[in-house]
Amino acid sequence: MTIEWINVRSSAIRKIGYDSSSSRMYIDFEDSDPYYTYCGVPQDVFSAFVTAQSVGSHYHQYIKDRYDC
Repeated sequence: MTIEWINVRSSAIRKIGYDSSSSRMYIDFEDSDPYYTYCGVPQDVFSAFVTAQSVGSHYHQYIKDRYDC
């Protein structure tokens, strides 16, 4: 497993990771340890997330409650 971590600008999220071999995304929230795992996340969903104007808003609109393991 190789996780590609990307630091993001967000008051709620520290960094976002992705493992393309398993289509798992990992989100390291400011107020929690360790990170949360999301399953079945397509590469393009991850890419759109890390480049979003507002990472927090994008999370709530496109990620939360959609890719639970």
